[in-house]
Amino acid sequence: MALDLSNTLVVGISATALFDLGEADRLFQERLKVDVEKAVIEYRQYMLARESEPLLNGTGMPLIRALLELNKFHQKDEAPLVEVVVMSRNSPETGVRVFNNIRKLGLKISRHAFTGGESVADYIEAFDVDLFLTTNLKDAQKVMDAGKCAVALLKEPPKDIEQLPSDQVRIAFDGDAVLFDESSELIFKSKGLDEFQQNEDLQQHVPMLEGPYASFLQKLAKLQSRLPFGVEMSPIRLAIVTARSAPAEMRVINTLRHWGVYVNEVFFLGGLNKAAILKAFKPHIFFDDQDLHIETASKLVPAGKVPYKTDSLLNKQK
Repeated sequence: MALDLSNTLVVGISATALFDLGEADRLFQERLKVDVEKAVIEYRQYMLARESEPLLNGTGMPLIRALLELNKFHQKDEAPLVEVVVMSRNSPETGVRVFNNIRKLGLKISRHAFTGGESVADYIEAFDVDLFLTTNLKDAQKVMDAGKCAVALLKEPPKDIEQLPSDQVRIAFDGDAVLFDESSELIFKSKGLDEFQQNEDLQQHVPMLEGPYASFLQKLAKLQSRLPFGVEMSPIRLAIVTARSAPAEMRVINTLRHWGVYVNEVFFLGGLNKAAILKAFKPHIFFDDQDLHIETASKLVPAGKVPYKTDSLLNKQK
């Protein structure tokens, strides 16, 4: 009988998001410009020669560690709270170094998809993935366009990251075009701040439509309900860090109430830099759709960009 993961949070993560494989990737990309076949051969030789060498953590490692820690609250006869699937374009052979490092770190990861150069995006639905973290732009875009799950293109790891909480999972989200649909963001981009604020104030009791991360947020809320804590004391701590301010704030609160989701902290910044707030909140990861916010935040905390769908009107508003 197939395992029922409907109440389990499933995170798919590429090997390059879990570990820092930048050196190997740079070697491959350089050779690829000259000779495709030679690039594949030299990459394989490079990885095989380093099978036993340790890897540095990738941007997604803090989140994966924190999420897997939640399984200590797992009841024996229930589905796991969290499942992690490593999804890689490596072949199984060149992926041995990744397998070895997972074992050395004691990460409880048992599911893998190593596709030998093919896109891993085609296997997202087969693994019931709720969130996919990758460093590959093409894979990220393909998953976003398919609308199968939340997806982020991870930035490089912060160089001087502060110690993150080990007894909590802390996740921060932007609002518009991430948790919520892009209609309000389009008003702001096309008509300006005054028109945006007026619209949001007039519609403060009209819930926003779901954005690309709404289902992931709701899955986190479902996960909270399985833990032996009230939401206020839950080890899952969620924050929204948004450029919104009054009078556009109440629509956010009312939308979350409509969804039945509890968020611990909300910061309405009114255009202030998000980096300082994120440094204080110390998330294991932050998700935003705008390069301006991601570039500054990623220097301090693990961060991932949420791409727009290819046919999104926001692509024309940049």
